[in-house]
Amino acid sequence: MKELETKKLYYDNQYTRSFSSKVFKQDEDENGRPYIVLEETAFYPTGGGQPHDTGTLNGVSVQDVEEVDGEIRHYTETAVELTNNKCIGDIDWERRFDHMQQHIGQHILSAAFEESFSYKTVSFHLGKEVCTIDLETGELAEEEALEAEKLANNIILEDRPVKTKWITEEELPDYRLRKDVAVPGDIRLVIIPDFDYNGCGGTHPDSTGQANALKILHWEKEKKKIRVSFVCGQRVLDQLHEKHQAVQGLTDILNSPQEELGSAAKKILEQNKDYEKTIADLKKQLVEFEAVDLVKNARNFKSLRLIQAVFQERLITDLQQLAKLASAGGNDIVVILVNETGSKLQVVCAGSDNAGINMNHLIKEVLPLINGRGGGKGSFAQGGGEKTMPAEQLMEELVKSAEALHS
Repeated sequence: MKELETKKLYYDNQYTRSFSSKVFKQDEDENGRPYIVLEETAFYPTGGGQPHDTGTLNGVSVQDVEEVDGEIRHYTETAVELTNNKCIGDIDWERRFDHMQQHIGQHILSAAFEESFSYKTVSFHLGKEVCTIDLETGELAEEEALEAEKLANNIILEDRPVKTKWITEEELPDYRLRKDVAVPGDIRLVIIPDFDYNGCGGTHPDSTGQANALKILHWEKEKKKIRVSFVCGQRVLDQLHEKHQAVQGLTDILNSPQEELGSAAKKILEQNKDYEKTIADLKKQLVEFEAVDLVKNARNFKSLRLIQAVFQERLITDLQQLAKLASAGGNDIVVILVNETGSKLQVVCAGSDNAGINMNHLIKEVLPLINGRGGGKGSFAQGGGEKTMPAEQLMEELVKSAEALHS
């Protein structure tokens, strides 16, 4: 054995849950994280799309496992106390077996897509809740996904053996591999006889039946490829439970049986669209009435009529509509509206054709006072900035500027 080369117990027996080992090295990395390098380990390090194992060493939590410069580092929560330079390791078996189920499921699903449609898998990710594969195709029909899923579950149901074998590069031509092997030197094959031959360094169960079941959840376009999301084993039951809870909740809310949920939801959405249109029409009418009221209460301003109003938390779209409607109420109207919303001030100004005040110039006269930005045209302008002064004071500055511009 080379110096610091750890024996990988997860290759000898992937079902090993506890082990004892001497310690090669205990140190900290450049970020101050404590780690241990062991003579032998059952902890799988992150690699090949599969996350690392977790567990404990002498009761101390193992939070990460990585292969760095040829050594397998077990990053622990704190430094580990050693007895006779030895560690007792315990694997989080639930996490390990879940990873084994997902990984063999990926092999089976990838082989199913390739055998059925010649769609190659170019990448794999084993996520905390969902796994994904990227297929080398620009589109995927639902019938194709269902056929691949059915084939994958048949392979699982047949409970075929999953074998591993170490070979040399010279022996590669003797095997019909699903994809090229990128690792030099000795190569580890994971084999499902008469179905899939694949170079892989991950952990897998020793039979396909231990994947229990496989379910494709959805797929989407990812650049020029198709990303397929799926789950295996216990995750299938977890997904089923989650979706059943959601469906049960909807049946209660919509007061409809499961088979009628789609039509019930569609009916509600259509009703909501009608309600939203009615609400929009009513809001428009209210703004129109409000504009008429503002015009009635406009005050004389030199040869013009001035409408000025301060609002709190109004929608800017309401103010825009209100200013335009009010300014259309005569040939001599100037409208200045200020809105206070949170820590911001907003300004909307509008003028009728013969008002004689350029609204763009007006608003740009005062925006520096509130560190604001904005602009517009001669007949309409808007902007906003910080609440550096009360809204009423900003209104006074706007009126002063309007008076100066009119003169």
